[in-house]
Amino acid sequence: MESVIILIFIIGYLSITLEHPLKLDKTVPALIMASLMWAFLAVGFSKGWFNVVDGHENVFSALTGDHHTADEGFKNTLLHHLGKTAEILVFLIGAMTIVEIIDLHRGFEVLKTAVRTRSKKKLLWIIGILAFILSAIIDNLTATIVLITLLRKLISNRNERLWFAGLVVIAANAGGAWSPIGDVTTTMLWIANKVSVGGLVQTLVIPSLLCFIVPFAIAMYLPAFKGDIEVEELDQDEEAGRLLSSKTMLFLGLGMIVSVPVFKTLTHLPPYMGMMLALGVVWLVSEYIHPEEDFSKERRHLYSAHKALSRIEISSILFFLGILMAVAALETLVYGTIGGEQVGTLRYLAEVLQAAIPNEDVVVALLGVFSAIIDNVPLVAASIGMYGDVPLDADLWHAIAFAAGTGGSMLIIGSAAGVAAMGMEKIDFIWYLKKISWLAAVGFLVGYIYLVIMFSL
Repeated sequence: MESVIILIFIIGYLSITLEHPLKLDKTVPALIMASLMWAFLAVGFSKGWFNVVDGHENVFSALTGDHHTADEGFKNTLLHHLGKTAEILVFLIGAMTIVEIIDLHRGFEVLKTAVRTRSKKKLLWIIGILAFILSAIIDNLTATIVLITLLRKLISNRNERLWFAGLVVIAANAGGAWSPIGDVTTTMLWIANKVSVGGLVQTLVIPSLLCFIVPFAIAMYLPAFKGDIEVEELDQDEEAGRLLSSKTMLFLGLGMIVSVPVFKTLTHLPPYMGMMLALGVVWLVSEYIHPEEDFSKERRHLYSAHKALSRIEISSILFFLGILMAVAALETLVYGTIGGEQVGTLRYLAEVLQAAIPNEDVVVALLGVFSAIIDNVPLVAASIGMYGDVPLDADLWHAIAFAAGTGGSMLIIGSAAGVAAMGMEKIDFIWYLKKISWLAAVGFLVGYIYLVIMFSL
């Protein structure tokens, strides 16, 4: 029976990675996989075919004398994992809504004023720095979408624009790796109390900078970035593309998102509580601010939080729900015994992996490579289950955050930012592999080697 549950996970995981060839939204296999795994887990537990382990390493068996305790233990285990998953989902919904409110008020149009050059090299660095900083604040996916939209307004030649878009993916993923709100994987580690804000930033900001700067420094000397481009001049009255509320909502929204780690530090409450407060404040201001000079009640719905909520990708939220609950099922299923103690499947896998490859640095580097091929969210979720007893801010967690966050840049399908760029600019997989992948690989290796050396000192 254990093998059936693992087989469901493997088939579901393969379906997710083959999303494009199958032409099937990855949310579908994620939801089906999670539901079937927990269904088989419930049936198998009730029949006494196997035991389960909860989030506190307590083992429950249906074959014990107290069936009521065993049944309650199973239900509480499910609620425990659902609660942990819900923390991440509520956090993401809040962050995504704030970003959509900013976008409705055309706040990101303000960024266009930062671009005042025709030099390809200067533009490369301006866009790269914006991607690196923005991704640490509003996450790498949103930053990529914002900057590629900006590039479309600045560069009319698509072939030239593709190079900039490819480098944006590298910079956005590097920027998201050192921030607890910059990437879903770092957010997961932060909410799971594996990394702290201070520890993550202090440890990963330099490796992430290297991961961004080295590829850009190399790219400067490539033929694609020689010469000038025709950059559209901004109108004298920049309100043509912006609203009266654009600046206010941009700085308020970004400021409230940045305040979330501060809120957690001061109150010691989970991050999603801070994000709920941030969303409430931004929503409140959006209700009373006047985006236009002739603002009327009839046009209020165009800038409302209700419209922002309707623009959120609920399919992404449901995908995270499915994949995280599927990984939780593996974590719950008792698969073997370590030192006389029954442990879950992921913990057992961690012990086997450690025995096969004793060097943790190599294991985490492989995680970075695998994150370019398969989704990094389940990889990090599995890592949390495998190394659950490793303490807060251990070197392992920082290495995992960096590898999973930046390794995906090596393939266009290896990260949410890459997939977004691929969809917006129709970037060919092979083109990216030939032109951009080696730059991303160099950045990843330089950053990771620096990290390993820093850990050894």
